[in-house]
Amino acid sequence: MDMKDFAYLIALAEEGSVSKAAERLFMAQSSLSQFLQQFESELKVRLFIRTSKGIRPTQNGAVFIEHLRQLTDAYQQAKTELWDNENMKGGRVAFGISSFRGQRMLPKILSRFAEKYPDVTVDVTEEHSLKLEDTLLEGRLDAAIVAMPAAKLKNEISFLMKDEVYIAAPKGHPVMQRARPRKNGAGHWIELKDAEQHNFILSYHDTMLGNISRSLFQKHKLKYTASHENISAAMSVAMAREGLGLAFTYASCVEPSERLELLRIGREGVFLDLGLALPSREYHSRAAAALAEVVREVYTEESRLMEA
Repeated sequence: MDMKDFAYLIALAEEGSVSKAAERLFMAQSSLSQFLQQFESELKVRLFIRTSKGIRPTQNGAVFIEHLRQLTDAYQQAKTELWDNENMKGGRVAFGISSFRGQRMLPKILSRFAEKYPDVTVDVTEEHSLKLEDTLLEGRLDAAIVAMPAAKLKNEISFLMKDEVYIAAPKGHPVMQRARPRKNGAGHWIELKDAEQHNFILSYHDTMLGNISRSLFQKHKLKYTASHENISAAMSVAMAREGLGLAFTYASCVEPSERLELLRIGREGVFLDLGLALPSREYHSRAAAALAEVVREVYTEESRLMEA
């Protein structure tokens, strides 16, 4: 039995599904099923119960897999301290960011980190904020950028920057007839009620952006029409750019475009805080601390650009 086997069994327990675990491990479902059958046969003990909804560990299987988690954590800790003692001449750091936010910010973060620490590899996980919280708490990430307030993180998260929620509209859209110029001349703003009659493209219900957009309509007691309600944030903006509807987006996520108007919501705007989260453990690797420093540098620069 080796560390790869540990990873397979832990993934099966956490995902509760052979197909989902195989997808997470980037391997064929048939190969993972075969591994599990062979492993249980060699142990002569059943580790998982098969159900119509997937798999779950047996009582003894859960105890066994918890021991594997502890061994895996100890092994990773030993490697991390070894790399630290070698002045980061190698090593890996696991970093989480949403796909949408990552499109603009991640290349800057990775390139700057690579310049400073060329021997350290950054493994990136792309998920929405709520999923990143879970992954961080499970110990599978060394750092992550998440929206605040975080539902499950407490002392693990610190303020990074304020981000603004905009309505993205294609150039020439009728909604612009109700838009008003902002005082500083940087674009326009609109009351949400003046956009109510138009078609929207909304993000998933379980994402922060999807939750914010629906909450805004509810807060102002407005109804909305949406041709699509389960679209990723990036895709919704792309669809808005092609004139298929209005979309919600973040200031930090969208590059300026001649085909898109970014409208402030209300005279004062709608904002949320972004946070940088690290897991609540006694020891954080030097690589994780260095990556956190680079993330702060890049987002501080971005914040200044947005304020200019």
